[in-house]
Amino acid sequence: MFKLLSLFAVTLTALFVARADADTKASQFANVGRPATAAEIQRLNISVLPNGEGLPEGSGSPREGKEIYRTQCASCHGDNGEGRPEFPALVGGRDTLASATPVLTVGSYWPYSTTIFDYVRRAMPYATPGSLSNSEVYAVTAWLLHANGIIEENAVLNRQTLPQVRMPNRDGFVRDPRPDVKAKR
Repeated sequence: MFKLLSLFAVTLTALFVARADADTKASQFANVGRPATAAEIQRLNISVLPNGEGLPEGSGSPREGKEIYRTQCASCHGDNGEGRPEFPALVGGRDTLASATPVLTVGSYWPYSTTIFDYVRRAMPYATPGSLSNSEVYAVTAWLLHANGIIEENAVLNRQTLPQVRMPNRDGFVRDPRPDVKAKR
């Protein structure tokens, strides 16, 4: 019985010490930062869903996107989207997913065209993410889709037309089989 009480006392003491240490660390940052303003939250609330919900106004074509790609993207991803050693290819790879050496590109792997827009708007160009206008992002997205043979050169992408683009690998993913996940397509 004494051993059990001693073990309980040691465990309880360790919990109190751990909690005190956590409180000390948390208090070190008590006056760091500030709550985000509504404008800051709105500026970051730019998610685009696969069905196009969240797409902004603007438009762009492959012709416009080619020049923007050349000045903003080619230094990392290659003149034609072929990639560089440190940066992935964006063009090509069609029909390679089942091979021993699949090439995962926008055209071969990504299931939704709206995801391209969302990613480019958030994360590109690499050195200045978020610096492109909505129309520039539509144009770069259009160029990437055209370079992958998915849309015609005279296509114009906007919040209505982009979600209608059907990607080659749209049905290439399996649904999550876990019973607690309610994924919808």
